[in-house]
Amino acid sequence: MQQQQDPGFGIDEARRVLGDVFAPWVKDLNLIVEAFDFEPPANARDWQPGAILRMPFSERLCRNGGIVCGQALMAFADTAMVLANLAANHGYRPMTTVDQTTHFMRAVTSSDVLADARVVRLGRTMSFGRVTLSSATDNKPVAMVSSAFAMLP
Repeated sequence: MQQQQDPGFGIDEARRVLGDVFAPWVKDLNLIVEAFDFEPPANARDWQPGAILRMPFSERLCRNGGIVCGQALMAFADTAMVLANLAANHGYRPMTTVDQTTHFMRAVTSSDVLADARVVRLGRTMSFGRVTLSSATDNKPVAMVSSAFAMLP
């Protein structure tokens, strides 16, 4: 994914939303917005708007054995999908999670986690998406997440 610029929405606006909209404990995840995908490249097939985020490794996010806990991964995926929706909408739009299904594939230890969040379908009242969470150390998937969001007035 290449960093694309949108005149109404970008990384600075995403940082503002992360700081102003989300609950304080989500801010404690110290999430980093790395890139957005706003428009399809030429001749793209199956392209979807989205966002790439990073959750830095922290012992505070681990359960016993130094494994990043599932609760942190699920919150990270949910937050990444909100930002992917903002990219698809080219700006902030109030929304709420309706459904989120997480399939954990393997444990992640002592590594940042990357989220590749994609909007599969954006409608007037609903949005559907998918997130792939990967270990930044080896880029292997650790979880797959599908979600649905209600767009609020």
